[in-house]
Amino acid sequence: MPMPAGVYQSSSGPSCFDRMKTGFGIGFCVGLASGALFGGFSALRYGLRGRELINNVGKVMLQGGGTFGTFMAIGTGIRC
Repeated sequence: MPMPAGVYQSSSGPSCFDRMKTGFGIGFCVGLASGALFGGFSALRYGLRGRELINNVGKVMLQGGGTFGTFMAIGTGIRC
């Protein structure tokens, strides 16, 4: 005989908005990592050092994370 759903158990999974937030978070982390790699190599190739290097790589990381996270959130929202 199956157990009835209790107060602390939900029969449904996370909401679509929760899935989109998770998709954005995962995409943001992947974008940060790829931005660190590609931005770091390109900044070193251009000869940036010190503060210029950190500022440039940080900017590329945030741009990559925001872009990839947005697209992952949109893709997750389409799948809901």
